[in-house]
Amino acid sequence: MAAPLGPSVRLRPTTPDDARTILAWYNDPEIVAPFDRFGVDDLESLRSAIAAAPSDPASLAPRYAVELGSESGPIGVVGHYRAHPVLEYLDVWYVLGRRDLRGRGYGKEAVRLLIDALFTSESLERVGATCDIDNLPSVRLLEGLGFRREGTLRAALFHHAAWHDVHVYGITRPEWASRRR
Repeated sequence: MAAPLGPSVRLRPTTPDDARTILAWYNDPEIVAPFDRFGVDDLESLRSAIAAAPSDPASLAPRYAVELGSESGPIGVVGHYRAHPVLEYLDVWYVLGRRDLRGRGYGKEAVRLLIDALFTSESLERVGATCDIDNLPSVRLLEGLGFRREGTLRAALFHHAAWHDVHVYGITRPEWASRRR
């Protein structure tokens, strides 16, 4: 997939050199917690996961760094993964690591670029996402992009010593195309 470019942000493939910045975001409780967890706890594991992600459809490693059009260096990351071994869709995920840039639409633009690229490069009929039911910024981002809440999985995600409910979202190719016109 070519590196998508939007009005304010661009996506580029993550590299192992991005791992130190990304790991700092993952370990910052104000950035990721209390809404999610990541399985990579050390720098070398994250570098290896980033390097292996392009050939692993189930990888949860960040696939794209989000950069401002006017700057180099990531302000966030986005990714996608095959969420189910039988069902034919990809789930997307995102982290805007630069807290000072939140609330300006950069995350939404990055996810829009990712979904455009996925529907262009993959033979998908549906793109999905999940988010903790208490993650209101993520709920607003997904619903603002036209995702429909399809249900809630109770006690589906364990992190920070508790089980959390997650909303399941999806958007189909025709729905996405009608919003893009």
